[in-house]
Amino acid sequence: MPREIPLYTLAGVRDAQVTPYFFDTEDKIGLSLLRFQRGAASEAGEAGEAVLIIHGLTTSSDMFIMPEHDNLVSYLLDHGFTDVWCLDFRMSNRYSYNLFKTRYTMDDIALFDFPPAVRVMREQVGADRPIHVICHCLGAVSFMMSLFGGAVDGISSVIANSVALTPRVPGWSRVKLQLAPFGVETVIGLPYLNPRWSEDPGLSRGKLFSKLVSAFHRECDVPACHMLSLMWGTGWPALYSHDKLADVTHRRGGDLYGATSMHYYRHVRKMVAAGPAVKMRPGDPTYARLPDDYLAGAADITTPVLLVTGDRNNVFRDSNVVCHRELERVAPGRHQLRILPGYGHQDPFMGANVAREVFPHFLAFLEQHRARQAQRLG
Repeated sequence: MPREIPLYTLAGVRDAQVTPYFFDTEDKIGLSLLRFQRGAASEAGEAGEAVLIIHGLTTSSDMFIMPEHDNLVSYLLDHGFTDVWCLDFRMSNRYSYNLFKTRYTMDDIALFDFPPAVRVMREQVGADRPIHVICHCLGAVSFMMSLFGGAVDGISSVIANSVALTPRVPGWSRVKLQLAPFGVETVIGLPYLNPRWSEDPGLSRGKLFSKLVSAFHRECDVPACHMLSLMWGTGWPALYSHDKLADVTHRRGGDLYGATSMHYYRHVRKMVAAGPAVKMRPGDPTYARLPDDYLAGAADITTPVLLVTGDRNNVFRDSNVVCHRELERVAPGRHQLRILPGYGHQDPFMGANVAREVFPHFLAFLEQHRARQAQRLG
C-alpha cells in the first residue's frame, strides 16, 4: 500500500519550536524526548507548566502529532500549555528494541525509562515547574507503576487512558495471552508480531501468517488492521471503531503501530491473573527498589489521576473503572474517572474528532490542577 503520510513526520505540529533530547538508561539503552514549545516562552528559552505525553506498546510519539487531524500536541499548545514533551521509550516503534526476543518487562520501564526522562525535563524546566503526564496503554501501566512504586515523584497530575494499575482483558484475549508468547516464539519461530507483514516483498512466514489472519477478518480490507486485532484485544476491529478514524489513519495503521516482541504479553498475563499491577520477578534484586504490588502504597501517592476509558474498550475492558474504584477506596475523592461514549482503546487519541469529543476532558482536568498549583505557589 503506497504511503500517504511521511513516516516519522513532524508536519502535524505547526508554529512550534521542536527540540530533541537524547538520554541513556541505567540498563544501557538510548531513548529520546521531543519537546514542542510555542510563543514568547520558547523564544526566551523559558518554560511554563510542562506536559509529558507517553505512548503505549507498538506505537510512538507519532500518535500524538498526526497531521490528518487536530492532534494532542497541537491542541495543548493551542490551549495554553506551551511546553509539551513526547517520550519515545523502549516500547516505541521508532526504536528497534521490540524486534528482538528480549526479556524486558514493565518493571524495566518503570525503573529505568521514566526516571531519567523526568530528570531531563527537570533540567530544562526547573525544579519548581509543574509537570503533568498524559499516558496511554502499557505506557500508562508502566508510568503508574513508576509513580506509585516511588521511582518518580514531583508529578502534578496524571491522565491515564484505557488501563492503569488493574489490567483486565476480554476472555478471548486471556486465551491469546496464554498462547501467543510460546506460539510466536517457538511454534512460528519469529521474534515478534508485525502489522506490516502483508507488505513483505516476496514470500515470507510473516506474510503467510498475515493472510491467514485476514481470512478471519472481513470487516475491512486493510491487512494491518486485521493483524492489530490479533495482537491486541478482541473484536472486528479490536483497537478502535472504524467510524471514529479518518480513512487515512485506518489505512496507515502499519506505520502508526510497529512490531512487538512477546515478553510484555507475559507480564500483562501475570497482572491479569493477579488483579493489580505486580512485579514480574519479585525475587530479582535488580528491581528491589520497586514494590511487588504497585497498589499497596496507593494511599500515600498524592498526585491526582484522571482515569479515562472508552465504553467500547475491547482491549482492557473496564480496567480503569476498576482502578478508580480501588483508588477511591484508599484515597476517597483524590482521583477522577471519565468514560468516553462510543470510544475504544486507541481512538481517544487517533480519532478524527478527538479535539472536540475527547481532549476537552483532558484540558479541564489539567486546568483544574494548574489552578491548584497556582494557589500553592501564591
